[in-house]
Amino acid sequence: MHQERTFVQKIVLFFKGLIMGAANKVPGVSGGTVSFVLGFYEELIYSFQKINLKSFKLLLNGKVKSFLQYINAQFLLLVMGGSIFSYFSVSLLLDYFLKHYELYVWSWFFGMIIGSIYYVGKDFGGWSKKNIISLIVGASLGVSISFLTPAVENDNLWFVFICGIIGVSGMTLPGLSGSFILILLGNYVLLLVDSVNVLLNVLTNILSGNFKVLSDPIKVRYLKIITVFTGGSAFGLVSISHFLGYVLKRYHKIVNAIIIGFITGSLGIVWPWKRTVYVQQNGVALLDKEGRKIVENYERFIPNSLSLETILAICFIFMGIGLILAIDYYDRKRKK
Repeated sequence: MHQERTFVQKIVLFFKGLIMGAANKVPGVSGGTVSFVLGFYEELIYSFQKINLKSFKLLLNGKVKSFLQYINAQFLLLVMGGSIFSYFSVSLLLDYFLKHYELYVWSWFFGMIIGSIYYVGKDFGGWSKKNIISLIVGASLGVSISFLTPAVENDNLWFVFICGIIGVSGMTLPGLSGSFILILLGNYVLLLVDSVNVLLNVLTNILSGNFKVLSDPIKVRYLKIITVFTGGSAFGLVSISHFLGYVLKRYHKIVNAIIIGFITGSLGIVWPWKRTVYVQQNGVALLDKEGRKIVENYERFIPNSLSLETILAICFIFMGIGLILAIDYYDRKRKK
């Protein structure tokens, strides 16, 4: 599974990590799907699987070089470095586009996921009865999750740790959006918007020599939250990867069939035409403790006219499909 990479391949891998990181932050889009489509999913799972008792023994015995080789450290640093960097760069740009051009962003991702279903499914091979049942199970799970109702924000640190474990699942399970799961748990804004923004603000202040920021109780609260969330995410990455590595080795076709079904079933989450429904009392939207409207659910609809906005959205869907087909073409050409 370990590969020697050229400098160009390392840069490409870092950019793949950037894309995966940006996708992980978008509700409805799975970073795992991105890694699957960009061709490094299995190496990602098996590399995380190497973070085990044997690797810790190598580290404790001072065999640092052996430890780094064993866990495929170069690959993990490039991918995870790209993902982390993305949270403070690409994903901020994505936040801007989601705020001002939401329909077009969702349309583009919707097209990419349709393309991903083709990309993942084209080399599957024969569809046995067992694989078809797995496909249906995966699709049913995806559809079920897309219609769940979001919960209310909860900043209890034990719950935040659990959110870290569940939220990181989008990186390891193609089709399952960790960000969307965090919306369902009520903690998306708290963990992926507010805490990340506070961390960036604190780091900027510290680098400029202003350490007074660390005495601000509100900022300290957010730093505790993002630290616990990161710990939960790290624990989730390693534990889920061990499980996935096990099932991928023994039930490769079945797992792939479930993934294809799950990606298909989760299309409803990223359906571009939807309205946000907020919790109301006596006709007035209720606010959380930060003064934001509380999301109750999402109302999906089909546009009833071919306005310029709708035509542009459809164009973005085809652009998303085209991007995946281009990746597929490049991949096939590279392998010849």
